[in-house]
Amino acid sequence: MKLMYSPTSPFVRRVRAVAFELGLADRISLEAVTVAPGRENEEFAATINPLRKIPALVLDDGAVLIDSSVICAYLDSLAGGGRVIPITAPEEWQVLSQQAIADGMTDALVLARYEVALRPQPLRWPQWLEDQQSRFWTGLAWFERIAATALDSRGGACDVSQIALACCLGYADFRFEGFDWPARAPRVSAWYREFMQRPSMSNTAPA
Repeated sequence: MKLMYSPTSPFVRRVRAVAFELGLADRISLEAVTVAPGRENEEFAATINPLRKIPALVLDDGAVLIDSSVICAYLDSLAGGGRVIPITAPEEWQVLSQQAIADGMTDALVLARYEVALRPQPLRWPQWLEDQQSRFWTGLAWFERIAATALDSRGGACDVSQIALACCLGYADFRFEGFDWPARAPRVSAWYREFMQRPSMSNTAPA
């Protein structure tokens, strides 16, 4: 399998971390791709993902899987199922909902990053930037409220929503130094410090 990736993408990091957790990392090769707003990659759009987004996973038979959540679900099934995504209700739906919140938080941070890093200063929209960052903060507050259940280690295991949240917070640390998010979410912060010791996280740190 081949993963189309960027070393700084939090969505790519999630896929790679899941692969490490499932013991599948050595079956996936990496191919760096440049995709960003305003930087067209026609070949990638034509052959891999028409939306020009990463990650994308090219399977051994040539089929392509798009979107980090889809790829993580595929890897979980490849590892036998029920490893990072529960297969019974209500746990399955709760984990997938938590993953969706972490997805939205990460999307918001990526868009905020693009607004500052790519858009010329005279064209920036401060209210829109503030709104995107607010989505991160409200998502973080939500996880802080449910930390006792959402971030339970369950004897050392982890689920895809926890990996997604850790990758989001890692991206916040990487791109937004002034956020100081741990001050607003002490329970999430304590969990995060421990979670980042996992090999799946240390082996996938953005660079």
